[in-house]
Amino acid sequence: MSQCESARSRDVGRRRSRTGSLVRCTPGAWGVTVCAVSLPAREHRTVPHSGGVSDEEFRGALSRLAAGVVLVTAHDDEDGPHGAPAGMTATAFMSVSLDPPLVLVGVRTGSRMDEVLERRPLWAASLLGDSHRATAGRFAMKGRLSDRLVFRDVPHRLGEVTGAPLLTDALATVECATEQRVAAGDHTLVIGRVLAAELPATGAGPLLYYRSSYRSLG
Repeated sequence: MSQCESARSRDVGRRRSRTGSLVRCTPGAWGVTVCAVSLPAREHRTVPHSGGVSDEEFRGALSRLAAGVVLVTAHDDEDGPHGAPAGMTATAFMSVSLDPPLVLVGVRTGSRMDEVLERRPLWAASLLGDSHRATAGRFAMKGRLSDRLVFRDVPHRLGEVTGAPLLTDALATVECATEQRVAAGDHTLVIGRVLAAELPATGAGPLLYYRSSYRSLG
């Protein structure tokens, strides 16, 4: 973190941390410096891992942790002459800091959303309510041909700050600018500074993901 802070004070470029990770910082949108951290390559381990836990045991244990569900979105400028919306259902989403206001989302490394967020520093997240089960399932589907078609009958508008789609009936929405990308195993952790937040008038409860299925609170 100290290296990212020094980068914001005009020491922008590449440097290697004491752990051997490569920290690369470049100027981003809205005056925010974007730092990408590449961790040292690790030897691939077969299941079970050296710690003695298998993939199934790991998934089973963490499935007992109820998580909120969000729709992460961005406007992909490289998809067609006018660009196209991109969206992904995520449960690995959390607040990181109040000052400055930061949030974090985990995306699978090499996925389409990972590639979009790597080249597109402005993105958004819509917090889903218990009426959004179908929407969450739709944007979690693998192998879909076009997000443009998926968005077609989903009520949304474009964020004024990021241009990313925001669900009109979401519990809340946040628009973000990427500050840092951290490689972590088979995922990329994207940390974003919140540029705008809205609380639409809705009395719906949150959508939760628990034991591999969507659930309502209560």
